[in-house]
Amino acid sequence: MRAATRTRFRRWARRLGIAFAALVAVVTLAAFGVVAATPGGAPPAALYPGPFVQARGTLVAYRAWGRTGSPVVLIGGAAEPSWVWHEVAPIVAAAGHRVFAFDLPPFGYSQRRGPYTMAGWLALLRAFERRLGVVRPILVGHSLGAGVPTAAAIADPRQVAGIVLLDGDALPFGHGLGWLTDLLVYPYVTAAYRLATQSDWLVGRVLRNAWGPHPPHLDRGFLEEFERPFRVAGTEAALEQLASDGIPGVNLAELRSIKVPRAVVWGADDTVDSLASARRTAAALGVTPELISGGGHLSLLARPRAVARAVIRLAGRAGQERGGRAATTRRSS
Repeated sequence: MRAATRTRFRRWARRLGIAFAALVAVVTLAAFGVVAATPGGAPPAALYPGPFVQARGTLVAYRAWGRTGSPVVLIGGAAEPSWVWHEVAPIVAAAGHRVFAFDLPPFGYSQRRGPYTMAGWLALLRAFERRLGVVRPILVGHSLGAGVPTAAAIADPRQVAGIVLLDGDALPFGHGLGWLTDLLVYPYVTAAYRLATQSDWLVGRVLRNAWGPHPPHLDRGFLEEFERPFRVAGTEAALEQLASDGIPGVNLAELRSIKVPRAVVWGADDTVDSLASARRTAAALGVTPELISGGGHLSLLARPRAVARAVIRLAGRAGQERGGRAATTRRSS
């Protein structure tokens, strides 16, 4: 009886092993098929007409509005091309500012050339500013991009007129989780990446969840604005590197050292980065968070006028402080 049981067990174990091997073979063939059938990476200029500028050996994509006035540089978050500022930026420019939206690599249409570290991002931003003649800008960072303005204000506050943190707490994230990238095995991860980043359903779901309480219908053209940058050559490897190293940021003690004019602006219905995060960062900066009614994590798209007004207010305050310091200097001389 026991011998018969062991025989049946071995027979079923063999069958399960064969079935599992067959499943792995089918999935592997399907993954290779997806990789072969979907487009790989293309040069940034093949996907975006520009403008571009060479900064520190990297081709940086950007957009610009306005010809006169004090400068404002807008920095997007994860998977955000500079297009996301297309409604906020013209309003800020109409208020008397030169506005630049900077594609922070490895996102948007900037060349995928690391390192994707805070030091690397700051060096690239400074080179970008030098090439375009941008002096002492207001820096606005959304989500992941919020760390860049804070780091710039800490590194050299004389080069920063003020900072706005929009739906981003500027703190680091994901450090110590680099081992997860060891699970990303070719061709499975490549197939999954291409399917996910070209799926209107998935991309649309992510955007609607981040939008706020009343997301609109997102048509094909809107979704393509987010999907197309994933096709820039080197994006998959760059995202893997960023995930392996963790998202750069600054710590609360460093936030407390910032003295330039500053604001924390947050969608009141943000479900991606909590209001607790907004309050923690605002407390460290010594300000009260400005909440945007009806805005979620993508408040710059859901409530662009409210976001633009917050940026304009901070720019006005920075200008007043700059004027006050200049007057004090003249009196003392």
